[in-house]
Amino acid sequence: MARSASATSYFETADGRSHAATFFLVCSLFLLWGLCNGMIDVMDKHFQDKLHLTKAQSAWVQTAHYLGYAFMALPAGLLARVIGYKGGIIAGLLVASAGAFWFLAATHIVSLWAFLLGVCVIAMGLTMLETVANPYTTALGPKEHSAFRINLAQTFNGIGWMLGPVIGGAFFYSARGAEVAHEQLYIPYTAVAVVMLFMAVVFYIAHVPDLDISDEYRLNEVTATDVRRSIWAHPHFVGGVLAQFLYVAAQAGIFSFFINYMISEVPALPQSLAASSLLKNSVAMRDGMGFINEQGAARLQGLVAFGLFFLGRLTGSALLRDVAAQRMLGTYSLINVVLCVLVMMKLGWISVAAVFLSFFFMSISFPTIFALGIYGLGRQAKKASAFIVMAILGGAIMPKLMGHIGDLYDMSIAFAVPLGCFALIALYGYAWPALSASNVKGAEAENLPKPFN
Repeated sequence: MARSASATSYFETADGRSHAATFFLVCSLFLLWGLCNGMIDVMDKHFQDKLHLTKAQSAWVQTAHYLGYAFMALPAGLLARVIGYKGGIIAGLLVASAGAFWFLAATHIVSLWAFLLGVCVIAMGLTMLETVANPYTTALGPKEHSAFRINLAQTFNGIGWMLGPVIGGAFFYSARGAEVAHEQLYIPYTAVAVVMLFMAVVFYIAHVPDLDISDEYRLNEVTATDVRRSIWAHPHFVGGVLAQFLYVAAQAGIFSFFINYMISEVPALPQSLAASSLLKNSVAMRDGMGFINEQGAARLQGLVAFGLFFLGRLTGSALLRDVAAQRMLGTYSLINVVLCVLVMMKLGWISVAAVFLSFFFMSISFPTIFALGIYGLGRQAKKASAFIVMAILGGAIMPKLMGHIGDLYDMSIAFAVPLGCFALIALYGYAWPALSASNVKGAEAENLPKPFN
């Protein structure tokens, strides 16, 4: 593949039109739902303190969040096929906004179910956005650069992930206690709701063309008509659904229990560091020694952990212009297996560093699996993307298991759950060329473009 392409060519379709402006407008959605997801991940510890829940019980927050994705994924895919990309985006923004406004009522109800309802409705709106926006980025230019575009868009998502814990931690944790923090929960969500309504108006006015990409996989000469295979006849798509289920399971577990890990597993801080202004309001003193507290952990998650996550997506987008996407996915996932082993070995600061590095090496997984899973499916990509988004259900199941292991043993041992997930994702990455090539035979296989090889 030629490497001398201009920056503009990454967003040009076959008719010579550049869709760069549309692409970067869509990127704002990635930032927005990253922000919402980031706030979710610092909520668990707050409910553990306020409602006296175990780690496994607090994981109901993630369960409600990802169930929203599971409930809405297929309807979102069908809706996108009927009303197009633009209509799907506007509908998603309106649904998510309604869920965010619900937090005004939930804060006064003071019951877990009320918050779970708001979380679930927001997730349903985000599902519509993700189901539309992810495949749309792959259509906004040459398909050989689709993995680059979706990873670049997900870089904006990484910025949202960074901001979410910082904003959420500022409101969900207070030096005056959980009761005061609980009264502030509605503030960031109301602000998000207003922004979403504004974005819905922007997309209503903006030019958002409904583009399609060609279907590379056709039935062999069984029929004379242009009938396409079922998407389930494509092994690379089926594997992509499973890989996405496992990835989101690992991601949700690590993200949601990061604060628990930092509080319970991180060694005491050096006295000079604990007393420094850098960690003001971020340290709790126990037995004369300083340890990271909830607010400090939320800041570290937002600024450092998600900073590495953002850096991983930024550098990953650049590397994907020269490195095969499936090979990069396999290698990064294998590195995460090693990092999880280091965490489980309880090696002090080495294990802590491994937790932070896992954010960097998992960063490319979601968009890369997405691009690999829908590769070559053309008009079926909208339908396929709905199932890949539905695979986010993994985030509703695995955190419960990880939390249960954390309750029984500790958060270090609980990293056995993401370890197994990353091992299987690595297998999918390395097996992808064989899985994708199995769809075509003979001369057709020679003519099938392979942008990820």
